[in-house]
Amino acid sequence: MRALVVGATGFVGERLVRSLDERGHDVVAFSRSADGESFPDGVEPFSGDLGAPESLEGLCEDVDVAYYLIHSLTSENFAELDREYAARFRELASAAGVDRVVYLSGISGDETDLSPHLASRREVETVLSEGTFDLTVLRAAVIIGPESASFRIVDDLTDRLPILVVPQWVRTPCQPIGIRDAIAYLTGLLDVGETRGETYDIGGPSVCSYETLLRLTAEEKGRRIRIIPVPVMTPKLSSHWLRFTTDVQYAIARPLAESMRHPVTVRETHDLQDVLPIDRTSIKTAIAESLSESAR
Repeated sequence: MRALVVGATGFVGERLVRSLDERGHDVVAFSRSADGESFPDGVEPFSGDLGAPESLEGLCEDVDVAYYLIHSLTSENFAELDREYAARFRELASAAGVDRVVYLSGISGDETDLSPHLASRREVETVLSEGTFDLTVLRAAVIIGPESASFRIVDDLTDRLPILVVPQWVRTPCQPIGIRDAIAYLTGLLDVGETRGETYDIGGPSVCSYETLLRLTAEEKGRRIRIIPVPVMTPKLSSHWLRFTTDVQYAIARPLAESMRHPVTVRETHDLQDVLPIDRTSIKTAIAESLSESAR
């Protein structure tokens, strides 16, 4: 199967390219910085920019399945760019006769009062759904891995502050997923025909709070932290607080922090585990693997 990964040099994209290649698929790796040295031998790099239509000629040619992993959080007008890029890709994929598209989106709780970040994810889902291909959407909460922006915020906080005066959103329920499991779902769904045209939540085997995630990360590092939630720190205010507590680019940290007010847990009726069961990684193990990889 010829598989295109759009956003191939990102945190998820690089791992997805390797996994698809190991499974014997012909892989095209697309990003603005794609080159032959970035990927395993046999992977076809395609350097281009969804903001520059002239660079996209032939992108979807002979492609059976495309993974769409583009998110423009580094830009102030990220929602506008995500809408534009998704529409452009939809037209390219439809014109080329791509059979399937898989989009990695985000869990957003009860779908009300969405943050700008999560609202943009939903809009991209809608834009892509208007293509002629079968669209599968996977919605994830925090993905635990060394380059995950959400987990890097947790990692930085536990590194720098023995006492954390934090917003109330630290007690929001979430269902993190290890990057290894996310890749297993993304690749495994190709073998499950009923996932075509469907939307699923993906998460780890247990629900916790952001506070628990902070504590487990600190424990894995052998650190002790004290966490003091305060009601006066709103999501917007806490996003400014992150300027001083994490190296994650503020343009990325701000919309992520604003999204943390939403419970992000897998809905029982939309759990991909029901149709694609995998041996899921515990939160503690995923944290340990992430920190170990970062150390290397």
